[in-house]
Amino acid sequence: MSLFFRIATLDDLDEIQSFEKNRLAELVTDPMEREIQSWQAKWRTESLQQHLPLGWSFIARETDKPSTLSTEGLLVGYFIAQPLLFFDGQTQSLWIEHLSYSSLQARDQLCDLGYRLAREKHFQRAYFPQINQIQNAVSHMKPEPWSLASFFVKTSKANS
Repeated sequence: MSLFFRIATLDDLDEIQSFEKNRLAELVTDPMEREIQSWQAKWRTESLQQHLPLGWSFIARETDKPSTLSTEGLLVGYFIAQPLLFFDGQTQSLWIEHLSYSSLQARDQLCDLGYRLAREKHFQRAYFPQINQIQNAVSHMKPEPWSLASFFVKTSKANS
């Protein structure tokens, strides 16, 4: 099996929410508590409706057909992101709002995809959330703390 990545669209909204609700059910047994947590989750409907049409969010699928551009395969991770202009003294940065995964391989490759996307588009930084040990996936990129909830990796040689 290999991972296939593509830009996430609004057509993926229901599948992303099912993915997250299944993950939440594994962690929280009380249905009422799960519902309350979903109200403020990064993957709530209005957040996904804002991010997905922008074209900066990606999903990862596990598939045995890596050369096909189909939607087949099990969803194993995704990130929602957006570009930020003139943020924190940088001309362009990629803000990865939320990254979720079900395997370490998906985590590592999604982080690498975010980093490569920022470099390819000549952004100065990529900001990642400090959750679920994402920092381990980007340790080779020399992440720097930015806030308690985020860190960044430089994606250009600019002094920043």
